[in-house]
Amino acid sequence: MLKVVLGIASLAVVGGALALVLVSTASSAMEFYKHVDEVAPAQARWVGKPLELHGFVEPGTVQKHLDRDHQRMEYKFSELNCGQRVDVFYAGTIPDTFKDGAEVVVKGKLAGDGFHATEVMAKCPSKYSATEAPKTMCSRAKAD
Repeated sequence: MLKVVLGIASLAVVGGALALVLVSTASSAMEFYKHVDEVAPAQARWVGKPLELHGFVEPGTVQKHLDRDHQRMEYKFSELNCGQRVDVFYAGTIPDTFKDGAEVVVKGKLAGDGFHATEVMAKCPSKYSATEAPKTMCSRAKAD
């Protein structure tokens, strides 16, 4: 009888440890997809969390600087959606379609001074669209 109890206890400990590892791995790999207007009003809630942030490059805000120590371009721009904005910082290569008014998704984390992107993706303008960017610069997520 003692062997059965020890076997069940051992199985419960191993199963619990495995469940803990799976839950902690899944939560650290979780990445949120949000629009700028969903994040900007409550930035403190999103600081440090992995995000994909969707919006538009605010015209006239793109600044670039060559980091000579690391031989790469650094960018700062505002990402805008529905009247809300977040400053974005990125170092690296940007896509050819990145420009004022472009619809973009940036991956990274929000910090106290803005969004620190590890990747910038710019939507390709549609060849069937009469204009390159919506005049309102407002793209809403579908309601759940």
